Amino acid sequence: MKTKFLWLIVFLFFAGCNYSSVVVVNSPNQNLKATFKIKKNDAIIHIKNKNSEAVKISAGNFKFDQALFPNGYTTESVHQFSKDTTWKPVYGERAQVSNHFNGIDITLGDAKEEDHRLHLVARVYDDGVAFRYKFDFPQGENPTLKKENTRFTLNGDYDAWVTNRAQGRYDKKPLSKINKDIERPLVIEQNNRSYLALGEAALVDYARMKFSRDPEDSVSLVTQLDSEVDLKKAHDQTSWRYVMVADSSAHLLQNNDLVLNLNRPNQLADVTWIKPGKVIREVTLTTQGGLACVDFAAQHNLQYVEFDAGWYGPESSKNSDASTITVDPRRSSGPLDLHKIIEYGKQKGVGIILYVNHLALEQQMDELFPLYEKWGVKGLKFGFVNVGSQKWTSWLHKAVRKAAEYHLMVDIHDEYRPTGYSRTYPNLMTQEGIRGDEESPSLHQTLATLFTRMMAGAGDYTNCFFTPRVSKDMGGKTAQMAKAVMLYSPWQFLFWYDRPQASPHKTGGAGSSQSIIKPIPALSFYEKLPTVWDDSRIIEGNIGKFATVARKSGDAWFIGSLTAQEARTVKIPLKFLEDNSSYEATIYYQDKDALEKDEVEIRSQDVDKKSVIEQELMKDSGVAVIMTKR
Repeated sequence: MKTKFLWLIVFLFFAGCNYSSVVVVNSPNQNLKATFKIKKNDAIIHIKNKNSEAVKISAGNFKFDQALFPNGYTTESVHQFSKDTTWKPVYGERAQVSNHFNGIDITLGDAKEEDHRLHLVARVYDDGVAFRYKFDFPQGENPTLKKENTRFTLNGDYDAWVTNRAQGRYDKKPLSKINKDIERPLVIEQNNRSYLALGEAALVDYARMKFSRDPEDSVSLVTQLDSEVDLKKAHDQTSWRYVMVADSSAHLLQNNDLVLNLNRPNQLADVTWIKPGKVIREVTLTTQGGLACVDFAAQHNLQYVEFDAGWYGPESSKNSDASTITVDPRRSSGPLDLHKIIEYGKQKGVGIILYVNHLALEQQMDELFPLYEKWGVKGLKFGFVNVGSQKWTSWLHKAVRKAAEYHLMVDIHDEYRPTGYSRTYPNLMTQEGIRGDEESPSLHQTLATLFTRMMAGAGDYTNCFFTPRVSKDMGGKTAQMAKAVMLYSPWQFLFWYDRPQASPHKTGGAGSSQSIIKPIPALSFYEKLPTVWDDSRIIEGNIGKFATVARKSGDAWFIGSLTAQEARTVKIPLKFLEDNSSYEATIYYQDKDALEKDEVEIRSQDVDKKSVIEQELMKDSGVAVIMTKR
């Protein structure tokens, strides 16, 4: 055999057989097996992990606006293929990504309608199975897909971490208690040695998929699309659907590169202008506040200042003109000379990011993007964009591509969740679609988010540090430091509600902060913190309870660890360090007294790969570590 994987195709045409073909594809390491069974009116995919059934998928039960495949499916051909490559992202959680899978393309036709075909394309990785549908219809024919009806059936009523909204809170509940419109990725615990993640990748011109429970089967989930789909506009294909499989929640998160692998490679010839970095949010919308933020950013090694909603008028008004600097008086306590701040930022090596609401983007995008490039703006934060339907999904990704034409990086806020498009257009730096610190979640929620939402890609967690919102329930200051390591984002907003001392002391805007940033020794952590990484290790984790993540940048390693609801002593073995090398570990922590005083303790110790860092963590707290090579 020329291929490296177990391959079995059996065509069953004898009387009384239910299948027209059965195909078995193993993962490269042979631990995961996908069996494809083609029936007259269905295509079944069985996924097994080490001889234990993970999930059964019923595919091909489409509902169109016209009668297609009225005589059922027949297998016309089966094409096998495999791939084993590595690629280097422009930025990411690691310097290179492995893309190793065994694949299959099954061509299905109608027994009597020779001009209609469906391709079931699948990839079997060591850590998951992905599949998508491709349609081949006669020229000039343009059917509308009304329902996809892909069904995922489990073999038990397992617990899942569920939220109905991209920024909603997570609840742990059995599959039988799930209602409609559950966000993806959906993480399911079969047992303490088997975890699954069901999700969507490469959503570009299709309609968003969510899950609902099948009313006729309490352990089956059915795909729900946010709109009908014009298949021609979707390039005659669906987004990828995937099932990730791992023996722990930590390993599930470790393997989240699968989502990127299902997307097209980088389409930008020049990426030198794309710069990850740390951000402070400017909330006073004044010249004084903007200059103060630039000074603070330059002093503490931040790369960007972001001007939030209101700099061009009320964001929710269609009459607000985002080509002008016309400050909403409800959000500002003084004048704003934005051009002066942009020029001052250039002198200090600090870029400016502008918030633009979807209303202005929809009306003025073609005018705004070249104008902002002329101004010297480095990036945009899209606000309250419409998401879900095919129309708005296509519009949004078109806007990302359009921004790239004018060298503008993008952060998409509110309900948008990533499906890997940052690989294809890396000017899409980050996005919300997350219940971040802007909403003051508990550490229990943060640790649920880490192992669910963060499976999908970078998350703008709106980190806070000085603001009073950093309550004990949110873990205190060292927990905020740990989050900046653990919750990956190439643009890290580290001071969401915080303002430098030189900023105006009062603002009139809703949600504005009265926090004043006072330089303290603990800020040395953020000064050294990168936002993109050469390597990442999920050391340990239990969803909603605790986690430890280590990430490498150059010769330095950064560690974040959190615990929620219960105190624990975290022990971090440093086996990932280089052989025959010594490091200085700087540990930022808060014991009981420090938490009550809102102070950060700092200690140092020498370590090597035989060492174990040990730290007692109070309930709802965290620790952050920097290890620099000597």
